[in-house]
Amino acid sequence: MTRVRARLVVLQFLVLTLLAVLTVRLWQVQVVHGSQFVVAATETRTRDVIVPAVRGQILDASGRPLVRNRASLVVSVDRAEFERMRDGGAAVLKRLGAVLGRPLKELRQRIRPCGPKVHRPCWPGSLYSQIPIDDDVSTRQALQILERQEDFPGVVAEVQAVRDYPLGTGASQTLGYLQPVTEEELKKRSKLKANFSGVDLVGRDGLEYVYDEALRGQSGLRRVQVDRMGKVLGVERQTSPVPGDVLITNMDVNVQKAVDAALAKAMKSAPSADGAAAVVLDVRTGGVVAIGSMPTYDPSVWAGGISEKDYQHLLSEKAGLPLISRATHGQYAPGSTFKVSSVSAMVRDGYPLHGKYDCPGVFDVAGTAFHNFHGIPLGVLDLHTALVKSCDTIFYKAAYEMWQRDGGLTPVRRPKEPMTNTAKAFGFGRRTGIDLPGEVPGRIPGRAWKKQMWDATHHLSCQRAKTGYPEVEKKNPGRAAYLKRLAHENCVEGMQWKAAEAANLSIGQGDVLVTPLQLAAAYAALVGDGKLRSPRIAKAIVRPDGSHVEEIKAPVTGRLPVDKGTRDYIRKALSEVTSDGTAAGAFGGFPMDVVKIGGKTGTAEVYGKEDTSWFASFAPAADPRLVVVVTVSQGGQGAMAAAPAAREIWEAIYGIKGPPALPGGKPVARLPKIRSDGTVAE
Repeated sequence: MTRVRARLVVLQFLVLTLLAVLTVRLWQVQVVHGSQFVVAATETRTRDVIVPAVRGQILDASGRPLVRNRASLVVSVDRAEFERMRDGGAAVLKRLGAVLGRPLKELRQRIRPCGPKVHRPCWPGSLYSQIPIDDDVSTRQALQILERQEDFPGVVAEVQAVRDYPLGTGASQTLGYLQPVTEEELKKRSKLKANFSGVDLVGRDGLEYVYDEALRGQSGLRRVQVDRMGKVLGVERQTSPVPGDVLITNMDVNVQKAVDAALAKAMKSAPSADGAAAVVLDVRTGGVVAIGSMPTYDPSVWAGGISEKDYQHLLSEKAGLPLISRATHGQYAPGSTFKVSSVSAMVRDGYPLHGKYDCPGVFDVAGTAFHNFHGIPLGVLDLHTALVKSCDTIFYKAAYEMWQRDGGLTPVRRPKEPMTNTAKAFGFGRRTGIDLPGEVPGRIPGRAWKKQMWDATHHLSCQRAKTGYPEVEKKNPGRAAYLKRLAHENCVEGMQWKAAEAANLSIGQGDVLVTPLQLAAAYAALVGDGKLRSPRIAKAIVRPDGSHVEEIKAPVTGRLPVDKGTRDYIRKALSEVTSDGTAAGAFGGFPMDVVKIGGKTGTAEVYGKEDTSWFASFAPAADPRLVVVVTVSQGGQGAMAAAPAAREIWEAIYGIKGPPALPGGKPVARLPKIRSDGTVAE
């Protein structure tokens, strides 16, 4: 009995001790730290949800949508919550796949982070944001997820605005596309981080990129009360999101459709063509009415995550690099379209504007024969006819004489270089400053450029002069021998600006490179008021309720280095090209009594490829309002591919074969009216 009694005493002591400990702990929790735990308990029952703003529309000059939004049910997952689960969310993904009709492997791929060794589909955005895995689910699928939230923790199904592109593949490089926000962007862009909703997308190219901040708007905040399973019990506080601004452009939907159709047809008609571009500019304002590039792509391919196959296609040279806009990124020798600059250079250098010049079939430039097209002599011409008939030898001779006056191979201290410097004054060799990302500057060669190139490359040239090109010799011995001779020449005398290079520059050949946009801007200045403008696609930014308008004008960036008399002389000469000159065949039967088209063809030779086809045009010829420039890479002669495409664009603009895209050939001047509800007034 004594031993049993002792055990009971010990047990009673332990029980009393535990009760005392519990009492002390309860006193600490309820009295000492009570207020802290009340706050903590409250915090665990609320969630702050940032509500993304509806992205602003992109409209044409009449208010028709170029990019708009459509409501769609989107299913997203929280990767961070999945990682806290024992199985990494595998069971939830499996159940989700059954609802969405998608295999587990695909869903896993969509939520894994992108990296150097990770192929798409993958998630390129922040790992702390919700990851959309299906942007077009049915109402039934969404309800299955929402009503069984305990089976789908970390999964959200909600209505979101998804980008829609009414033009399909039209102007895709210009409009741009959206992609998830990356960690790097959140670190660099403080404004973006402050309003980041977790599902926000940002512009990656085109107008979506340049005007991203205005289009994105401001996110709202919703503080909700939830139970332990995460189900929403009520809304505690809410701040509504502010929709993004509406971007109104100078573009016209109907002209853009005509441009895209004309380029597609030109590509098909030229068997070797591997790219094409066109630009339609408002001469008076510098507004871009239409801008097209082929090959192109459908920007909706980015929605919901792009597959590895589609992604590689967009980056493929075999596919023609469809992500790249050839209007702003394509650099080509301009051929005879460049002669408007060369005539201006001659006049600046003292050659008489109304003088007479011999146009032989061939001209000797420092011992090298430079031929007219097909070697045909055209007799004695004025500069007017030289432009209409596209004589080359007149410009070869002038360029050679200028080169000699500058000292030839032993240049004077300050060479004038009229051809090079006039071309630069026309805006060639530098970016136009258009409101699109990644524009390239082109290239205008000259003495300084040649020296810079030699400084950068002569070591490699000298090395190749010794080793040759064994990798080329296996397939093409003749080509390898030519490259070795060229390397030796560049090694020894590559710093010299030679007569042949000066001659080639005068007709837009050799090392000259321009973009279609640069040529359009130069022609707009030439046939307009002589002022170079930085083209603008955007016309105005408007609040979604129409309450505030910020107009965007094309800034003047320079003035052509010739007077109005010279510009008018060149314009009148180009006005005869479509009736009596090199584009007469392409414009045969065109109703010039309705609207007279002026222009200049260009045929630029490219080693190992077909010629680049150019046509730079304007209308009405007497008082130009629009400029249309078309180029077709490997399209052949200018009159064979580019000029017919330009004709189709002009026919659409003026309604020669149907309703006019621009009645009277005049771009829309007045801004469309945005109603208070965000819709466009008819």
